[in-house]
Amino acid sequence: MYLPEATWSEVADCGTDLAVVPVGATEQHGPHAPLGTDFLIAEAVAAEGSERFSGEVVRAPTIPVGVSEEHRQFPGTLWLSPDTFREVVRETVAGLAAHGFDRVVLVNGHGGNVSALREVAGTITRHDAAYAVSFTWFDAVGDDEIEMGHAGAFETAVLRYLGDLVREGSVEEASDAGAKRWGEWVSGTNLAHDSAEFTDNGVVGDPAEGTEERGARLFDRATDRLADLLEAVERRDVSRPARRE
Repeated sequence: MYLPEATWSEVADCGTDLAVVPVGATEQHGPHAPLGTDFLIAEAVAAEGSERFSGEVVRAPTIPVGVSEEHRQFPGTLWLSPDTFREVVRETVAGLAAHGFDRVVLVNGHGGNVSALREVAGTITRHDAAYAVSFTWFDAVGDDEIEMGHAGAFETAVLRYLGDLVREGSVEEASDAGAKRWGEWVSGTNLAHDSAEFTDNGVVGDPAEGTEERGARLFDRATDRLADLLEAVERRDVSRPARRE
């Protein structure tokens, strides 16, 4: 069930306590990929993963803005502070839990959200009337041939698979001018705080390697992994362990 398209009476008749919340970002993704890349992919993975899941699950509307200040020099980028982002997620889950959907998987498409989502999922589980875990699609799939990067092969491949979202005339430019890796590293420390410090066009990696065929494989793997996770969350004992004496 997709909440924005359901009526309240249909929601009242829903027989599950399981929900997914897609979470992403609105931020630069080079000259060839849309600002909504992260939330568009998260939304698509959440929808298809829910379909592949054998049970019933409620799909909440997407949270489209995340922790993205590192891309603030590029026009169109929006961002929330980590504190605000965590509160948006926490209160969204609280709303779901108030109506009985108290097992929640946060389906994430943005690397900058990862630590905040892990933290808020723990807070929700320990202190609120719900159980939450976060699932980041690109961490769930992996690929031995290419690295994640930013607006590189991974994301470009999935965008091509999902439809006409890539500005194909700009892919060569994006590949030629993009950075090879994220950040500026010395002694295991990233000296750069903003992406504009190490990439002129916002790209890290080679989007030209992101073929539609590769995108199909990545998307298929991500949605299968999400379906597996939903199965595990549905049957998990989510009561908190007793205090050790």
